[in-house]
Amino acid sequence: MIRIQDLNQYYGESHILWDVDLHIPAGSCTCLMGRNGVGKTTLLKTIMGILPIASGSLQFEDTELARRPAALRAHLGIGYVPQGREIFSQLTVEENLRIGLPARRDAVGAIPESVFHYFPVLEQMLGRRGGDLSGGQQQQLAIGRALVLNPKLLILDEPTEGIQPNIVQEIGDILLRLNQEENLTILLVEQKLSFARRVADAFAVMEKGSVVADGPITALTDDIVRQHLSV
Repeated sequence: MIRIQDLNQYYGESHILWDVDLHIPAGSCTCLMGRNGVGKTTLLKTIMGILPIASGSLQFEDTELARRPAALRAHLGIGYVPQGREIFSQLTVEENLRIGLPARRDAVGAIPESVFHYFPVLEQMLGRRGGDLSGGQQQQLAIGRALVLNPKLLILDEPTEGIQPNIVQEIGDILLRLNQEENLTILLVEQKLSFARRVADAFAVMEKGSVVADGPITALTDDIVRQHLSV
């Protein structure tokens, strides 16, 4: 699905990502983990084309993305839920959802019913402004906006951050269903170990801008957690 090889990225003179190698197989749910400041969000933004790649390869299916414009990602079927949600607070729920429609590959002009199947609360709140929703509802809106694209790959940056526990449980349920029932490939950054172990079938751990451990989620041992994740 997506293969990253020898990827490097800089902020000015600072070398942020160092020869990153990562493979996300089709149909998998992979959790990208690591302490704060190790480059997780930078890697996601690089995948999405928001930040430039200095060197290396970034391949999605059969398309090399390393030098391609950011807008191509959505057209190819990559949905992105950024950290902090970044919904349009002054637009209604319906307007937020419709923003993604022009990027669909099949030119569908209506919000897919599947979005409301997974997030029925959004259908009840179509006329409300995004900024009037609770944090958990805004996160559901952000995920729903990404699903409007009918993506092949869904990328989420800390989807449980600042969310009440019952909504965290619901989001976990929905990610499991999307992955297992719809065969949607998922890559997420997540700090909550229990959530990662529940929803993911694979993991990758970053430290100082490099991937230092990866494998099936069952191989995420206590030793790896102590060495690379404990604060």
